[in-house]
Amino acid sequence: MATFLYRLGRGSYRLRWLVLAVWVLIVGGVVGAAGALQQETNPEFVLPGTESQEAFDLLEDRFPEMDADGGSAQLVFEAAEGETLADEDNRAIIEDLAAVMRDSPQIAGVTSPFDVDEAGNPIGMLAPEANIGVLQVDYAEPAMELDESTVDYLEDAVADTEDAGLRVEVGGDVLQEVPHTGTTELIGIGVALVVLVITFGALLAAGLPIVTAVLGVMLTTAGILAATSFMNVSESTGTLASMIGLAVGIDYALFILSRYRNELAADGRVEDRRARAEAMGRAVGTAGSAVFFAGLTVVIALLGLSVVNIPFLTEMAVAAAVTVVIAVLIAVTLLPAFAGFTGKRIFTRRQRRRIAEGSHGSKPNGGKRWAGFVTRHPILVALVGILGLGTLAYPALDLELGLPDAGSMGEESTQRQAYDLISEGFGEGFNGRLIIVGDLEEGVDPMAAAQNVMTELDGIDGIAVVGQAFPNAAGDTVMVTVVPETAPAAEATNDLVHGIRDVLGDSADADWAVTGATAVNIDISDNLNDALLPYMLIVVGLAALILLLVFRSILVPIMATLGFMLSVFAALGALVAVFQWGWGAELFNVDQPGPIMSMMPILMIGLVFGLAMDYQIFLVTRVREAYVHGADPKTAIVEGYGHSSRVVVAAALIMISVFAAFIFSGEALIASMGFALAAAVIFDAFVVRMAIIPAIMALIGRGSWWIPKWVDRLLPNVDVEGEKLQEHLAKDAPVDDERELVGAAK
Repeated sequence: MATFLYRLGRGSYRLRWLVLAVWVLIVGGVVGAAGALQQETNPEFVLPGTESQEAFDLLEDRFPEMDADGGSAQLVFEAAEGETLADEDNRAIIEDLAAVMRDSPQIAGVTSPFDVDEAGNPIGMLAPEANIGVLQVDYAEPAMELDESTVDYLEDAVADTEDAGLRVEVGGDVLQEVPHTGTTELIGIGVALVVLVITFGALLAAGLPIVTAVLGVMLTTAGILAATSFMNVSESTGTLASMIGLAVGIDYALFILSRYRNELAADGRVEDRRARAEAMGRAVGTAGSAVFFAGLTVVIALLGLSVVNIPFLTEMAVAAAVTVVIAVLIAVTLLPAFAGFTGKRIFTRRQRRRIAEGSHGSKPNGGKRWAGFVTRHPILVALVGILGLGTLAYPALDLELGLPDAGSMGEESTQRQAYDLISEGFGEGFNGRLIIVGDLEEGVDPMAAAQNVMTELDGIDGIAVVGQAFPNAAGDTVMVTVVPETAPAAEATNDLVHGIRDVLGDSADADWAVTGATAVNIDISDNLNDALLPYMLIVVGLAALILLLVFRSILVPIMATLGFMLSVFAALGALVAVFQWGWGAELFNVDQPGPIMSMMPILMIGLVFGLAMDYQIFLVTRVREAYVHGADPKTAIVEGYGHSSRVVVAAALIMISVFAAFIFSGEALIASMGFALAAAVIFDAFVVRMAIIPAIMALIGRGSWWIPKWVDRLLPNVDVEGEKLQEHLAKDAPVDDERELVGAAK
């Protein structure tokens, strides 16, 4: 592996124009394909194999007039103090708005608070005190497929109503937007550039990882756009790909470029073009091996998300995995070519002068000093680190999972205001009504079947209202609406849904199912919880095998995995303390503490595991390299961390800054994700990888590298530490330029 990558890196440096031309052709082809093939993204959300999805599909088939997948808006009115909505002026305003909305584009139906059925029974939502009411607006197309003019029409109509003097807030899914991360990405790039300038002390060197990472993200984005022509792609597919692509793209380029500069500085011949090519070959041969296996662990962690069986999550994971593969390829080919164009300017004039004088890097750096402290006091460092993270992890024992709704949005948002008004006027459960659908056996009377079910529902605690039964035109399906007593995200509502399903499961006259937005959210949470253990076993197991292959050690993979779990639980504990318990809520912009998003644990495991293994491989490969080349265990730790810790610290700071920028987003979901990922990187990079792991390795000594001889014989030697590369370089002179890439390709 190291010898192959050495030839590839050296050849890419020397034949940089050829490498650049190939990448230009690739980028041009993919961008051209994106322009020619791009279609509308598919915002459809499906959850195959779940009861809520099967019931939803049944509604769509048997009640086509309902437009089950259509968008909706709840226009919630509140009368001024001392007035009611039934007052003549207020009622006229509401009826005028209802008439305006019935003329809206893409409209399916409008129900006023004052509407009644043929028998004179009210069918609209008007609070008993008549101070709060809801105008229900249903659209013929899903919310994310509505034309911009349709949404503008709604907003203009609401603005006119407010101008008339009546308060109105808008709930529902029509005003929801796909999160845009462009501004956050720019902040991340800016922070990364500052950190890289500090790390390298040279603006030109700092710019190369940024350029290559952005290029990789652009390439993946173009590929996703081209893929919309022949497969369903959701709106959010590229979000995770952009975040991960930018992160690992900078990390991988940073690691190889740092090794290249170290090799070149140690050689001392910065002015010699051939020496620069040789240094790049060595950098890619050694650091590139670490990048390859680090990338492989991230890809495994991402592709493992497919076990959850949520299509949009699988799409996001596959797109992000492709981005990681592209980042690795760019790091070992295009980055060396760009370094070839910069030549000796990869160092500043001052740095070149110090190298020529032999004073560059002659003083012990911070990494060596820190590693020296850890190896001298390993028990103290390990205990402080483990006990500290264990304490932070304690709140995770109280972890409550759910999916956010409008009640978790910022208090200033109109969706949150509408949610609160509905809760005040009708009860929290009206924000998350359940739909019970019965697929009737042949010959069964729909109303009789519905009456039987309604009788059974009367015996279930937690139900506020059981609505009327509605059969379809064919008489083979019936629908009943149930309103819980509690909020959609409440644990009691989750218990209620499962209780209803248990009661209805024994019915002989129909196959009953529970659906609605609340039931869908509960099924998503259940899927995620059920998939968590298999996912961890798959990802951690495969990654442990990779680490066993890389480090040829039994204990190092075990330490790496246990340390990762400790950092994840500590991050979950911090997340619970802030976003569920409300500690420091104002500091972290938490308006409404509540359950943690169901996706958070599995996403944290996938994303943080990949980054943690990156840091583990980057740091410990240099330790193993020093150990293999003759250093004793403690000296190897000091040497390895002296070479790599600066790079890992820089990479971690970049990631922390990128993730932390999301904390102050107005969206609770995005804010909690940013907080959790930033905390996890802090704990894993600085406490686990920089403190606990080297301390335990110092305590174990040579045992860290123990492996049974029979296992060692079975494992292929991937030569991450470059031992065989050193033998190759000692025996063979560098081959000609053209033979470099040809040999590497073979």
